[in-house]
Amino acid sequence: MKYMVAELMFTVKEATYENGMVCLKMSDQKEIRFPIGINTKLKNATDQQRKNIEIICNGTGLHWPDLDEDLSVTGIMEGKFGY
Repeated sequence: MKYMVAELMFTVKEATYENGMVCLKMSDQKEIRFPIGINTKLKNATDQQRKNIEIICNGTGLHWPDLDEDLSVTGIMEGKFGY
């Protein structure tokens, strides 16, 4: 399996939802935040659905099982937040 350098260097250790933002704590101690309003599924979800975040693919992705939504860390870093 091929990986991008960013996928190997920066993985998510913790993912939470608070105050309209998805908050990621990364393996290098940085934090990344983005507003739910830029993703249609997250924007239209309940707070309970937004809070149910799974870290997948060894920390390189996020999954919201209640919404069937997946985002990659690389995509988030590139400004791609889904639809």
